[in-house]
Amino acid sequence: MRLTAAAGLCLLLAAGCVQVGPPGNPAANQTTSPPASSAASGPRYSQPPVTPPTAPGSNLPAFACADSGGGKTGVANVNSVRVSSQPDYDRFVLQFDGPVPTYTVKRQAKPTFPQGAGGGTITLGGTAGVLVRVHSATEANTYTGSTDLSHSEFRVLKEARLTEDFEGYVSWGLGLGQPACLRTFTLANPYRLVVDFTTATS
Repeated sequence: MRLTAAAGLCLLLAAGCVQVGPPGNPAANQTTSPPASSAASGPRYSQPPVTPPTAPGSNLPAFACADSGGGKTGVANVNSVRVSSQPDYDRFVLQFDGPVPTYTVKRQAKPTFPQGAGGGTITLGGTAGVLVRVHSATEANTYTGSTDLSHSEFRVLKEARLTEDFEGYVSWGLGLGQPACLRTFTLANPYRLVVDFTTATS
C-alpha cells in the first residue's frame, strides 16, 4: 500500500506545472518568462523637429557709409522691435509677421525727424540720425511694446522712436551719438529687418 501511494504521489507531481530537476542543476528549477519585447512593443511616435530662429550668418554685407534699401513688395505687420549692443556694432531690428516689405534706410546730419502726417518734428538723442521707413506695413494692432527705446549707454545707437504709422507707412527714427557706417539685411524665421551700426572708430 505504501508503494502504491508513493507512486500515485509521483504521478500527481508529474502532471503538475512544476518541474523538479535533479540536485546540482539549479537551472532546471527556474521558470522562463516570456520575452519583454513582445509585451512592451507598440507604435512609437517621433516628435516633430523644432526649428530655432535663424541667426545672422557669417556672410553678412560689409559696412558702408551710404543709404540702403530693399525688401519685397507686399504687406506685413510689425510685431516686435529690438535694439542691442555688441562689441563691434549696435543693432536695430524690426520683426514682421510676413516677408519684409519694401524699405529704405537713409542717413541724416541731425537726429530730427518729421512726426507722422501732423507736420511736427521730433529730435532724438545723439548728434546724427537715420530714418528707417517701411511700406506697406503697420504696427498699431500687432506691436504692444515701447515706441521709444532710449539707450544712452550704447556707443552709437542712442535712441529709436516710432515717428510714423500711417496709411501703410511705418517709420522709425534712430538717433546716433556720431555718424556711423551701417549695413542692412533681412532674415526669415521669423522675418526681420536688421540695421547694424559699426562702433569702430576711423
